[in-house]
Amino acid sequence: GGGGPPAAGPVFPWKGTFVYKLLLCWRYLLSRFLALACIVSVMLGVATLIVVNSVMGGFSTKLKDRLHGLLSDVLVEAKTYDGFPDPAGKMQLIRESPVGDKIEAMTPTVDIFAMLQYCYPGGTVTRPVRLIGIDPEGRARIGGFAEYLYTLRQRQLVRMPPTLEPSEEARRRYELRHFLVSPPPEVAVPPPTPPSEESLEPPPPSPPDSRPKLPRGIIVGNAIVSYRVPKERPDDPPRDHYVLEPGDDVLITTVGCQKLAPVYDRFMVCGYFKSEMSEYDSNYVFVPLDYLQHLRTMEDRVTSIQIKLKNYADAPEVVQTLSQLFPPAQFNVETWEHKQGPLLAAISIERGILNVLLFLIIGVAGFGILAIFAMIVVEKTRDIGILKALGASNSGVMTIFLGYGLLLGLVGAGLGTALGLALTIHINEIEKFLSRLTGQEIFDRSIYYFDAIPTDIQPVSIALINLGAVGIAVLFSVLPALQAALLHPVRALRYE
Repeated sequence: GGGGPPAAGPVFPWKGTFVYKLLLCWRYLLSRFLALACIVSVMLGVATLIVVNSVMGGFSTKLKDRLHGLLSDVLVEAKTYDGFPDPAGKMQLIRESPVGDKIEAMTPTVDIFAMLQYCYPGGTVTRPVRLIGIDPEGRARIGGFAEYLYTLRQRQLVRMPPTLEPSEEARRRYELRHFLVSPPPEVAVPPPTPPSEESLEPPPPSPPDSRPKLPRGIIVGNAIVSYRVPKERPDDPPRDHYVLEPGDDVLITTVGCQKLAPVYDRFMVCGYFKSEMSEYDSNYVFVPLDYLQHLRTMEDRVTSIQIKLKNYADAPEVVQTLSQLFPPAQFNVETWEHKQGPLLAAISIERGILNVLLFLIIGVAGFGILAIFAMIVVEKTRDIGILKALGASNSGVMTIFLGYGLLLGLVGAGLGTALGLALTIHINEIEKFLSRLTGQEIFDRSIYYFDAIPTDIQPVSIALINLGAVGIAVLFSVLPALQAALLHPVRALRYE
């Protein structure tokens, strides 16, 4: 059959495929020095964001853990300074409420302000403190207490059980310092003789014990009775010097409950509270609840009930139910997050603002991509004209530049993630190296009393940072890509 001439095939054999676009993107990436500058910009921006987010996340997480531990999940607090009566009855009322099965543990506390005074060879120290009366066993079940208790043994801090009873060593130290106790001499005791008629009179009463009564125990914040010894070298480990040891005594002065008259008594140091948060370690002291109630003449009264839940997700329901049980005019029922809301909100705002500011680093890299791509379009006008003359479509040319921006973003974000994770994991080693190099302590541990810089690597945050970096790289390549796609092949080749 007589057919016409065969139809002409496409002049450009790769039209409609992705092969030539990928080859051109890869060639531009390897052959141009300016592409390396874009990759380094994106890499440094991503690495900086990952390190800053991880370190701020570590500080935030540690702070929240301390706040949560010290305040428990839910608090029922009195609005008055003298507290509320019958804490046992109120805890029983909570257990019998509809949310009683959601509660794991409860404990009453008395939390007031006081003055602490102690003497040491250099003089006398007087300072305000937060005086907290607790039941050690009940407070240990809530959490955030027993894991931060320490005592001194051979000048080293060691963990101690959750108790406010002084150890035998502390008692002996107190007796030797205050009572000047010495072993009584051994006296031969004659054997008993049978009573005679003349000795039927009652024996004279034995003399009263002249030894004063030992004071009750107290746990003091680590930073109240210690200070950091200056380092000889920046990389030396932190070392604390204690001006009070277990067995030493302190004077606590506060006000009574019924009358705002000063009441005071001596307590014996039996341990230290070291949460590694200077705000708490320099303010909190713990004493037995029953004795503080007796001292303030507030028997069977407390200022708060701390509640630990089986599942913290039930906190809103528990707060709503307990708010109906306890009159709002006399009680505050709230979660630890609500109580510390301003502080947590400030941390969140600071972290968000810092992320926005640091993200501008990647924005600068985006403007670099825009400038470099505009230069490439001008420089490669002839090549673009040839591609379009051979059959490349407008969308194909635009895809080349968008793919180039995507490739730059992916490579830069990948290298930045690797660099950021490496810096975050080894940040304490880097800090020690910089301290040795500069002779200055980069991370002052006297501020937070942390032994190391805390970090918290969050995969979701890293994914969002990478997504934002790649998105900026692609976004800033759109305008040059449109400029290249709209080039007419004849105009692009008219000077050739």
